Amino acid sequence: MIATQTRPLDTLADFPAIPEGWAYLDTAATAQKPQAVIDAITRAYGETYATVHRGVYQRSADMTLAYEAARRTVARFIGAGSENEIVFVRGATEGINLVAQCWAGTQLKAGDRIALSLLEHHSNIVPWQMVAERLGVAIDVIPLTGDHRIDLDAMAAMLTPRHKLVALCHVSNVLGSVLDGRRAADIAHGVGAKILLDGCQAVPRVAVDMAALDCDFYVASGHKLYGPTGIGFLWARPELLEAMPPYQGGGSMIDRVTFQKTTYAPPPGRFEAGTPHIVGALGLAAGIDYVTSLGLDAIHAHETALVTRTREALSTLNSVRVYGPADSAGIVSFTIEGVHPHDIGTILDEERVAIRAGHHCAQPLMDALGVPATARASFGVYNGPQDVDALVRGIDRVTRIFG
Repeated sequence: MIATQTRPLDTLADFPAIPEGWAYLDTAATAQKPQAVIDAITRAYGETYATVHRGVYQRSADMTLAYEAARRTVARFIGAGSENEIVFVRGATEGINLVAQCWAGTQLKAGDRIALSLLEHHSNIVPWQMVAERLGVAIDVIPLTGDHRIDLDAMAAMLTPRHKLVALCHVSNVLGSVLDGRRAADIAHGVGAKILLDGCQAVPRVAVDMAALDCDFYVASGHKLYGPTGIGFLWARPELLEAMPPYQGGGSMIDRVTFQKTTYAPPPGRFEAGTPHIVGALGLAAGIDYVTSLGLDAIHAHETALVTRTREALSTLNSVRVYGPADSAGIVSFTIEGVHPHDIGTILDEERVAIRAGHHCAQPLMDALGVPATARASFGVYNGPQDVDALVRGIDRVTRIFG
């Protein structure tokens, strides 16, 4: 885990895709890329590109070293015990599906139970439903507290030894609610269940440490961490990875192939069939280096201040309803009475304010909130008070237009 601030949080000039006067408030969907990440990707494709793990020539060997160094960067960033605990995947969605197929699909049986929460992204619901339907496993849903957090007291009361897996978001992509991951892990382990945490919204905002969390699986996507799309990681306890079979076959994941029998490479290679997203891994490492240079403590404090400013401003508007806890991590979801969130987003776009509008891949949560959709403003390191002020001015225009 790395959380030390080493330079001031004044970063807008680092992001060439954000023009002056444009308030980009959709970081929870995907973060803009700093020049350092763009340079790392350009250099990898333009100067140093080669395949990894196969070539005996020097450039291939150098790229292999860089690729595996990126894995070590991820491991250090999340406090993993070893880089061999890090599996590169296309993103958190693939990481969850990998666990669903290779662990749950081989370890669970009819009559077992999985626990999810109302806050989950579809990517942390649908893979478990697919496994549950195939194996005859039941799924239970953990409710929320009054301020829209995962209700861990209710979770403790509902879990039984029949529960074999709990899968929860570390930070909600809709409400910014922060989970007490260690307490959740303790509750799950208390009944013998494994726990997976979806860290997509956590790793760009708060320091995480696998030893401190004591979870069993952790997933995240690179593009939300100021890195490129198409790359992410799964962390898992080494003994779990060792016991899991691969779910894709191809090059790189094998030990030896014959027509009679194939043996597989040890983790993490066992789960990385085919030519990997080499440049994506290097871009992810550059994104992690960038975040580390700022300091996650500083990032969290910066985004918390912007959330507070936003919630305070919106609370003065009678027609606006704000969802989620007051201390949400970098995310504010809201509705305006009588106005569809898509109309809010369209009018804000005319004001050069970019937000998200919709169900945010969390339809069960929308049903629980009693709304079809919300508008969502989410912050990054490049945002400042001027972006909050632009958002509020835009919302004021929305309320004037719709009366």
